Amino acid sequence: MDYRKRLRDLREDHDKTQTEIAEVLGTSQTMYARYERGASELPIRHLIKLADYYDVSTDYILCRSDQTK
Repeated sequence: MDYRKRLRDLREDHDKTQTEIAEVLGTSQTMYARYERGASELPIRHLIKLADYYDVSTDYILCRSDQTK
């Protein structure tokens, strides 16, 4: 698994739309969709914000660990 799938899985597990997560990040839905597809790299500031939002570690999002914390 790579971080793109983990981003989508986290979003779907929390019953959120791409638009809702884009608002959390202060970006557009189009840009967030590009992160999930891997068309654009996820900026570190967004990685940290998503980890805080989902209450998981950045290593979990990056698939460096299967432990959420």
